[in-house]
Amino acid sequence: MSTTPARDIVQESERILKAAAQEGVVLRLFGGLAIRLHSPSATHRTLARTYADIDFFGLKKQGKDIKKLFAGLGYTPREIFNALQGDRRLIFQDIENQRRIDVFLDVFEMCHHFDFRDRLRLDPMTIPLADLLDTKLQVVEITEREYKDIIALLRDHEVGTSDAPEVINGKYIADLCAEDWGIYKTLTINIANILKAMPEFGLKAADRELVEKRIRKLLEMIESTPKSMKWKMRARVGEKKRWYELPEADKKLVENQRGILTGKPV
Repeated sequence: MSTTPARDIVQESERILKAAAQEGVVLRLFGGLAIRLHSPSATHRTLARTYADIDFFGLKKQGKDIKKLFAGLGYTPREIFNALQGDRRLIFQDIENQRRIDVFLDVFEMCHHFDFRDRLRLDPMTIPLADLLDTKLQVVEITEREYKDIIALLRDHEVGTSDAPEVINGKYIADLCAEDWGIYKTLTINIANILKAMPEFGLKAADRELVEKRIRKLLEMIESTPKSMKWKMRARVGEKKRWYELPEADKKLVENQRGILTGKPV
């Protein structure tokens, strides 16, 4: 296995996955590159986009193995960040190609919290399609990049009730929403926004109708799933209390924590 990162980001993500499998490291791709791996529509002229970095999920108990893996693949660890945050997230740099690798461990914590420990072995290359979708839909300040990824994923995959290969498990997403009002709120807002934005993406009428049909099916599953008592209690509070987090930029986070360690402002 080469110790030099490939210039092509798609080839590089596949190189990393292959090396992880050889070393027995549970590493699964997520984000836009993972959707591209599953969805030919991600290269459609109106849905295609560039990819700056590579995102993975791994297991916290394999943290040392993950660090060793990326060192052998030619990556430089972000030392301060990894020392402070290494129980939940690791960052590695490809200096030559000016590229970053993010590895989330066990849980995904951005606008909302998701625990993926029991789901990382459902697909050999990526996190499951349902998780690819909900990690995009959970973005509060959603951008065109997320819209494109979501539409590509839904154009190529049916919404079903299991994690069968190349099926989006709508039941799983609906169950998440039924337990957590915050997740429900953000996902349903973004689903409504995507439906409004669909005409802007230049799809053929039949493709647009197919995506809209699948979005509406997912929304129906979410709305019809019985909600937990915890959900109902939080729903009473509603928007009077913020239901999401806004992630800090990594640079600011590391600088703040360096100040905590040294006792000096930065």
